[in-house]
Amino acid sequence: MCLAVPGRVMEIEERDGTRMARVDFGGVVKEVCLEYLPDLRVGEYAIVHVGFALQRLDEESARRTLDLFAELGLLQEEFGDGETWEAVEETRR
Repeated sequence: MCLAVPGRVMEIEERDGTRMARVDFGGVVKEVCLEYLPDLRVGEYAIVHVGFALQRLDEESARRTLDLFAELGLLQEEFGDGETWEAVEETRR
């Protein structure tokens, strides 16, 4: 399954003319392309699908969605690294 997952922008840089960001998905950090949301800023949340930020999202909605996905085990399924998610879940408790 391939979900659209909310994440928080931690830092932004331009690489070869493309805006890229490090995005935190409830404890797992991935690289994301920001070309569809050129005005997205550090600290804001976005829905990310297959490595592209697609839509801005408010913090409350993002946190609720991340909590629900984690509860259902969908984040582990989406990102695949069981050890990483066990560590993330341990820090959330």
